[in-house]
Amino acid sequence: MSESPLKNLTFLKSFQFERVLNEDPVTHSLTLLGKLPDSSNPEAFCNAILRIDKTALSSDSVESVWTALDTIKLIEHTDIYGWLFAWLKPSTERPDVKISVVHPATEIHIRKYSKQQILMVKETPQLYNTIVKPYIDAFPTSRLQWVYNILSGKSEAEKVLFRDDDPDYGFVILPDMKWDLTTTTSLYLVAIAISRDIHSVRDLTKGHVPMLRKIQQEAKKIVQERWKLDPGALRFYIHYQPSYCESLLRSAPTRLRTHPILHIIDHFHVHIVNANFIGTMGSTVGQALLFDNVISLLELDPDNTTEGIFQRVTLTYGLGDQHGLYEPMKVAQEGL
Repeated sequence: MSESPLKNLTFLKSFQFERVLNEDPVTHSLTLLGKLPDSSNPEAFCNAILRIDKTALSSDSVESVWTALDTIKLIEHTDIYGWLFAWLKPSTERPDVKISVVHPATEIHIRKYSKQQILMVKETPQLYNTIVKPYIDAFPTSRLQWVYNILSGKSEAEKVLFRDDDPDYGFVILPDMKWDLTTTTSLYLVAIAISRDIHSVRDLTKGHVPMLRKIQQEAKKIVQERWKLDPGALRFYIHYQPSYCESLLRSAPTRLRTHPILHIIDHFHVHIVNANFIGTMGSTVGQALLFDNVISLLELDPDNTTEGIFQRVTLTYGLGDQHGLYEPMKVAQEGL
C-alpha cells in the first residue's frame, strides 16, 4: 500500500476551496467542497471533500487545557456571570480539529455531504421488495471488497478489538472513524457482521438473536476493561435505512482518501456509543433503532417462522433529498 499524501501538510494546504456543503453548530463541524491534487497526476486536481470537526474536550484533559490558555477576550460580564473567547497554545497531544477527507470525491459523495431536507417515509414490506431491495441489490459487491478484507483479517487487523469468525453468526468490533480513541465521553465503536447475507435489519430473524446478544456482551466487556465504562453507559443502535457508513471509513484500506460506496452500505453493522454523547450523528429518531428493542421484537416470533417480524413490519424513517431512494419513495407515499 502506497503512503497516503495526507501525511504531508503541504498537500492538504493545496486544497482549493469551492463552497461550503454543510455546517452544523451542534456537532461543531464544517464540510467543504474543493479540489486536491490527483494522486495519479500531481499536475491535475480532482474533487475533494473536507469535513472539519472540533475535537471533544474530556475531563481527563482539564488541567492541560487550562494551562494551555494563550489568549483570552472578554465577551460580556454582568453580576456573577462572565463570557470569554479563548485561544490555546499549539499542542501535539491535544489536537484542535479532526479532518476527514474524501478524495477523489464523486458527484454522489458531494450530494451525500450536502445539507439535505428530510422526508419521513413509511416503508411497507411491499415497498421494500419493489423499491428498496432492488436499489440495494444494484450495488456491485466489488465496492465492498475493502469491508470483506477487514472481516477476513487481510487488512486493518490491528484495529479490531474483538473477532468471532463464525461464517453465519460471527462479527468484528472496531473503533469508529468519528471517535478520537481517547475521549470516553464521545466513545464510538462499530460491530460488523461476518455474514454477507445480512444486509440490514430487514434480514434479521429470531435465529440471529444469539449473535446480537453476543455483540452486546462483548462490546460491554471491551469498554469496561479498556475504558472503565459501566455496561449501562453504552447506547447500541442500528440504522435504517443503513446510511453511507462513515463509521467504517476509519478502516478503509486507503484510509481517509477515498470511499467506495455512498448512501447504502449493503452489510449489517451495529453502532455502539457512549450513552451520554448527544452529538452523535444518525442517532436520532427516524434513523436509529435501539438495539435492545430490535432484539425484543425478534424474540416475539415463534421458533418455526419462515418470515421474521422485520420482514412483515412497516418501518418509518427519514430520507434526505439527496438520497437515491428519495424520489421513488416520495412518490410511493401518495398511495399509502
